[in-house]
Amino acid sequence: MSPPPAVTPESITESFASSGFVCSPEVATSLFLAEKLGKPILFEGPPGVGKTEIAKLWAVYHHAELIRLQCYEGLDEAKALYEWSYGKQMLYAQLLRDKTGEVLSAAPDLASAIAILRDEADGFFSRDFLLPRPLLQAILSSRPVVLLIDEVDRSDEEFEAFLLEVLSDHQVSIPELGTLKAKRPPRVILTSNDSRELSDALRRRCLYLYVDYPSLEDELRIVEARVPGLSVSLTDRMVRFAQSLRKADLKKSPGISEVVDWALALVSVGADGLSVPVLRKTLGALLKNRDDVERVLADPARYRG
Repeated sequence: MSPPPAVTPESITESFASSGFVCSPEVATSLFLAEKLGKPILFEGPPGVGKTEIAKLWAVYHHAELIRLQCYEGLDEAKALYEWSYGKQMLYAQLLRDKTGEVLSAAPDLASAIAILRDEADGFFSRDFLLPRPLLQAILSSRPVVLLIDEVDRSDEEFEAFLLEVLSDHQVSIPELGTLKAKRPPRVILTSNDSRELSDALRRRCLYLYVDYPSLEDELRIVEARVPGLSVSLTDRMVRFAQSLRKADLKKSPGISEVVDWALALVSVGADGLSVPVLRKTLGALLKNRDDVERVLADPARYRG
């Protein structure tokens, strides 16, 4: 596989375009700066604007493995970093039971036996029994890695604080093994839906870009690239319709991926317009809330733009 071209905003834009992704100059420049400065980048913005897709295509650009840590409330170090394989430890302990008896038989008293057992037990907390989770996988990998820490705003503040060591020093501390430093520092992308305020300490360690919904022109280009079977006039009407919905007080505004799904649905049913019967058949590809669907179907002309 040939190496990627020299990293420039232009080469990033071209690479993303080959996958049907319209990369804005701001996104391309932010990725370029993250590469040059060797810093993580935080993409913040509403759901559905393509933040996760940027990380996936950044991995493709670098011929790198994408390792994704999906954040959620209650996520802790063990789930994000590593676990010990207790089943494997128990199996080895049973298989070595006779050997353990031989070792302990030389102990003159209980205290000596405990000391011997303590020394031998350390072998069960070695790398052989470690189950790396996403963060440790990224740290230990000898291959190029893009580490995606997705929806970091859904995690707790305590987990944010834990991330600082990973982001600053590309290393993690494991009590039984000490500090493990990255062989090849991963490229790190964090995403946030802006559901809560992230700490200043986390933000200071990252480059930052707010990713908003695309302009009308950019969204037209996205749909034209992803759904070439849709007519130019219908593409214009459906994109204007979707952008109008985002300005309404809906429970869930449609993201870019949902707009693309809707375009594919319109092609599938052979639609040549946005009549009420067509909307009834296809609106479930665009809107994912019952009240939103009923509200739009009650007065579709209001949203035609």
